[in-house]
Amino acid sequence: MIKTRVVFFGTPEFSIPFFEALTRDERLDVVAVVSQPDRPSGRGHQIDPTPIKSSATLHTITVLQFTTLKSESAQQELSALNADLFVVVAYGKIIPKAVLDLPSRGCINVHPSLLPKYRGPSPMPWAIKEGDSTTGITIMLLDEGMDTGPLLSQVTISIDADETLETLMQKVQQQGAPLLVETIHRYLEGSVTPIVQDNTKATITTLLEREDGHINWTRSIVEIERLVRAFQPWPGTWSVWKRDGQEIRIKIFRVQESDFCADVPPGTLKVKDHRLFVDGLDGTLEIINLQPEGKSAMTASAFLLGYSDIDGVTLA
Repeated sequence: MIKTRVVFFGTPEFSIPFFEALTRDERLDVVAVVSQPDRPSGRGHQIDPTPIKSSATLHTITVLQFTTLKSESAQQELSALNADLFVVVAYGKIIPKAVLDLPSRGCINVHPSLLPKYRGPSPMPWAIKEGDSTTGITIMLLDEGMDTGPLLSQVTISIDADETLETLMQKVQQQGAPLLVETIHRYLEGSVTPIVQDNTKATITTLLEREDGHINWTRSIVEIERLVRAFQPWPGTWSVWKRDGQEIRIKIFRVQESDFCADVPPGTLKVKDHRLFVDGLDGTLEIINLQPEGKSAMTASAFLLGYSDIDGVTLA
């Protein structure tokens, strides 16, 4: 049996189940992995391998890490692999046309939304933040645009009322990995017809930055609660407590709507029965888990043991 030669492009932990599914398929030969360069992480700024690099190393598969795919040397190295197919899952950068043209059967990409909705780098948090009841997975062919290529297959995924980015990612991985393998073989066999996207229905997401998680307490409590679920672990949701002339950043990990009516201005904290509440524009939220700057994450009741003076404070 002649195997299809595949080069896998991916970087974060999210990519691993898709990569592992390809390595288990006897009809595919993953000849190399392309990952973004290793970067420093943590307080010690230690250089750690990317998650997909670590996974590839366990399989003794060659890992290539280019600072840019636009260089002639990178393109020559990729060309020498004689790949039939490139498969891309959260690589993290736009792939130039010169690279897209290298494999004989093209480039297949996994995108965690129902394209053309939520093109761009942040489709999963966007779906939660916007209050959607469903999202999905798209397997597509890559072209020069940002998630604009023809569609090969799609599957719809429900978004639960308490869905977090972490739980949604798990759903996408569980359903997306087998869908990817199935779609690859249908595509190679010629039994799937690529469908051109309707660009008039396209919506775009942007790359999330730290400031995007800064909570605006004048929003509705529904919007704030969805934001907290959508933006964990990155960029996180946070606010600032101005305490004794110092600004303390407080990360907020979980909130829930409350029947208790604090009836205070938006962003103002209220302590009641060893529980911590905060008002939004139209109601009250209970803060369940949080982390003051320089401390570990904790429950609100544990937080109040050391910060009882927060009652009545308005967060900025």
